[in-house]
Amino acid sequence: MNFVEGPLSAGLYLVATPIGAARDITLRALDVLASADVILAEDTRTARKLMEIHGIRAGARPLLAYHDHSGTAVCDRAVDAIKAGKAVACMSEAGTPLVADPGYEVAQAVIAAGLPVMAVPGPSALLAALAVAGLPTDRFYFAGFLPAARARRQTEIAALRDVPGTLVFFESPRRVGEMLADLVQVLGTERQGAICRELTKRFEEVRRGRLGDLADALAGQELRGEVVVVIGRAGAAAPADDDVRSALEEAMRTMRMKDA
Repeated sequence: MNFVEGPLSAGLYLVATPIGAARDITLRALDVLASADVILAEDTRTARKLMEIHGIRAGARPLLAYHDHSGTAVCDRAVDAIKAGKAVACMSEAGTPLVADPGYEVAQAVIAAGLPVMAVPGPSALLAALAVAGLPTDRFYFAGFLPAARARRQTEIAALRDVPGTLVFFESPRRVGEMLADLVQVLGTERQGAICRELTKRFEEVRRGRLGDLADALAGQELRGEVVVVIGRAGAAAPADDDVRSALEEAMRTMRMKDA
């Protein structure tokens, strides 16, 4: 494959990488990875493998591990490189950097230094799950990972109960059953949901239905692979008759009867 070679302008490039199928990477992402002067990777082994699949060699370029425990040293090095006129690519292990993946601190450091930050968009487990869940996508709220402790998890679910949009969570496959039990307890059995597992991979699976049915079906099961849980929005409560009457009387004070 031929890449658009040549120097990139100095800055930080946030490169989205495949969440499963290696061919899902964009042509622009390949161009950036082929031309960047420095590459930050959540997992350097995964990064090298992806680049090798697409015929890109790291060569003598710095390939630095960047994850939640990297501290400030990598951020400082990225800022210094960009100040020196270099292009720095930041790639997560899978998906879009900064979306429940490392990258926030380095992006903040680069922005604070007054240097350019560019998105190289592409795969995202969040958007892929929304697309296949069969639930409304006009409004959604991404809540990331819920707490592992049950009490804190239920508290956070309760805080999200009335959000006027579809809810999206990432979850460990080992905790999906517990999470569903808490969702049922807090949100009820009738809410619609979808369990999206291993999206774009060989054993991709999407289970859709009421939360109560999904919880029953997965009780005692231990799933494998990456999981995204999508929950339908809260149903609008029917207004009380007194509320309707009061609203109508108020409207009729300033409006024609037809408009009221």
